[in-house]
Amino acid sequence: MTGRLGAAEREAAWRRLDADQFDLVVVGGGVTGAGVALDAATRGLRVALVEARDLASGTSSRSSKLFHGGLRYLEQLEFGLVREALRERELMLTRLAPHLVKPVSFLYPLTHRIWERPYTAAGLLLYDTMGGARSVPGQKHLTRAGALRMVPALRSSALVGGIRYFDAHADDARHTMTVARTAAHYGAVVRTSTQVVGMLREADRISGVRVRDVEDGREVDVAAHVVVNCTGVWTDEIQRLSGSRGRFRVRASKGVHIVVPRDRIVSDSGLILRTEKSVLFVIPWRSNHWIVGTTDTDWNLDLAHPAATRADIDYILDHVNKVLATPLTHDDIEGVYAGLRPLLAGESEETSKLSREHAVARVAPGLVAIAGGKYTTYRVMAADAVDTAATDLPGRIAPSITDKVPLLGADGYHALVNQADQLAGRHGLHPYRVRHLLDRYGSMVHEVLALAADRPDLLRPVPAAPDYLQVEVAYAASHEGALHLEDVLTRRTRISIEYPHRGIDCAEPVARLMAEVLGWDDRTVAREVEVYTARVEAERDSQTQPDDQAADARRSAAPEARSHVTEPVA
Repeated sequence: MTGRLGAAEREAAWRRLDADQFDLVVVGGGVTGAGVALDAATRGLRVALVEARDLASGTSSRSSKLFHGGLRYLEQLEFGLVREALRERELMLTRLAPHLVKPVSFLYPLTHRIWERPYTAAGLLLYDTMGGARSVPGQKHLTRAGALRMVPALRSSALVGGIRYFDAHADDARHTMTVARTAAHYGAVVRTSTQVVGMLREADRISGVRVRDVEDGREVDVAAHVVVNCTGVWTDEIQRLSGSRGRFRVRASKGVHIVVPRDRIVSDSGLILRTEKSVLFVIPWRSNHWIVGTTDTDWNLDLAHPAATRADIDYILDHVNKVLATPLTHDDIEGVYAGLRPLLAGESEETSKLSREHAVARVAPGLVAIAGGKYTTYRVMAADAVDTAATDLPGRIAPSITDKVPLLGADGYHALVNQADQLAGRHGLHPYRVRHLLDRYGSMVHEVLALAADRPDLLRPVPAAPDYLQVEVAYAASHEGALHLEDVLTRRTRISIEYPHRGIDCAEPVARLMAEVLGWDDRTVAREVEVYTARVEAERDSQTQPDDQAADARRSAAPEARSHVTEPVA
């Protein structure tokens, strides 16, 4: 398959940035930017996507990992947003990414007799029907005994009954990276570690960007009819580079999640719990973890490295322990991550009430900005952004077709699931290993396993992280654009949140595997391990601090893997 993001493609991309005239330059490698690049490329436009750090290195690797309509938005009467999101969930499950996006059940515990069941059932009936065709089961009503059989971990006094409903979830970083690779497959130039450091102008219009390779410091001008700002919480900073006023303001809201072992919460279903401010999810993750979150608080500090505090973690533990028969403790936590939601600033000071709707604006001739929205609706956001950019493009452009374009790995996935046993036998793997690979790579599994054709040792597990095979590390560096150890340990795999050692115990062997692909010498390997170890230690330290300022100071002290990146950008 094409869509490869390796060293040769990276150098070719740099030459094209220098030489080509693009219709669109997309700034930002999160799910929205990747979606815009795919939308534009499949309309026949010449597209470049540049990202200062790594694909999904910001918000798009630190979400709740749900493709959902947003059940609580029904209470806020945001029916259009819910309907749109549920339609996107359906598309992902059935056509666009069935290898990456999977159904997941949630139990909604009922705590009030008489009125709460019909009230919640009515909302879930809307939820079950608003998305059109449905590939997940509808709601199921349970008595207290039935709910406790489904979720034995609950205290019997914590509920009077329950309703089970279904949504969908995915590895957000892997999904975003796959969207970007699919854009590259259709002709987009995709380049990470490439930071926008200035805007180009011709008379009164924006005519491109100046970018810096943050690995070696090279700079080049990139010519484009339109620049699309898809930088999420950095929207205002990129806006300042253009010298023109923005049409909307973006506020950053911090969301913290913790990861705990599956055996600490005995349950056959996820949970959704009401809190005084919002909702708390307990989400199945892989076969052996739960993700519990999230928080929702204002964040005005380092945008690149939001830090979780002791108070954030205590908030999550306090709320989930209200319903658990055996409380979770800090010692149960395997991983913690913090992300920033780019919310459109409104009148209210409470971030949980700011809009999850997205906004697109033609900020100046040749410059379009998009912000807000939900991960689930990235495809709709991308289509709106390209439609808005059309004003500054020569000639008419084709309509969006991404609702008909499966992501790489989707085609042939279902047949391969049925053939998993044969595929396992051919490669000497256990069938569960092959199913794990299929749910990460889909039909690209052949590309992954081909790397081990002459290197059977690559089919061994990663030392100290046995859920992953060594060939996955090699593939991340050769095909998926991973340039640094943290790219592999935190995004191409999720070792950094799935193991109590947070990736430190396997940092050296993983760096050695990457070195074989990327040509690192011993000194580079040592630096990568040192930088990653410092990052983990800084995160651990920040998570013991009482407030955001103290946590930010500890987290920001860790060195950057990308030595020439500047923060802030303007």
